[in-house]
Amino acid sequence: MGNTALLLSGDVDFMIKGIFSYNCFGNEVWITTTHVCTLIVMLILIGFAVCANRAIKKANTDEAPGAFLNIVELLVDFLDGVINSTMGKNAGKFVNYICTLFLFIFLSNISGILGLRPPTADYGVTFPLGVITFSLITFNKFKHQKVSGVIKGLCDPWVFWIPINLIGDFAVPISLSLRLFANVLSGTVMMALYYGLLPIFVKIGIPAALHIYFDLFSGAIQTYVFCMLTMTYVSDAIGTD
Repeated sequence: MGNTALLLSGDVDFMIKGIFSYNCFGNEVWITTTHVCTLIVMLILIGFAVCANRAIKKANTDEAPGAFLNIVELLVDFLDGVINSTMGKNAGKFVNYICTLFLFIFLSNISGILGLRPPTADYGVTFPLGVITFSLITFNKFKHQKVSGVIKGLCDPWVFWIPINLIGDFAVPISLSLRLFANVLSGTVMMALYYGLLPIFVKIGIPAALHIYFDLFSGAIQTYVFCMLTMTYVSDAIGTD
């Protein structure tokens, strides 16, 4: 793979870079910025989960919760509300997956604020997420609709629609992953161009507003869209069973 960094001008650098390589069964394997940034995101999430768990265990019901515990409760209430309103009676089966998916994608999207290259700006990260969702959809289709129901759905409205329906099904992971990847990468490119091409006197203050839009606002929207589509597709696969 090697170093795939692309320098357009000066400090402009928004591509994936190889950090170091090692030999694995005769093949050269590279550890890239995506691997490192993904590891950092995962460590932050694990640390947050451990701290939240300890805060909940130590919480005193006779005292007002602290700021951190309030944030945890607000986050849990928000995610529970969204999942319950979208998936209804099936929410309990998927709440852990959707919450984990939401937190990972959101923190990955906004990691540019922390000076990282967002892992979701790499299609090698977003495509597996789309494949996991597609696998979940397919599994629940066969589980709840049985083989006969799946075949009937492929033939709807006529048997000649089978190729079109198949294309529609297999387009789900591609559309989900490309939408997330393209939006996050576009923000990463815009910020890299801003930092690399403009003079120093216009880099004071303005980057904060740009980060709020490209990292925080856009990152939150794309996280919400990905999770909402995942829940909608899975609920549709389950049907009225």
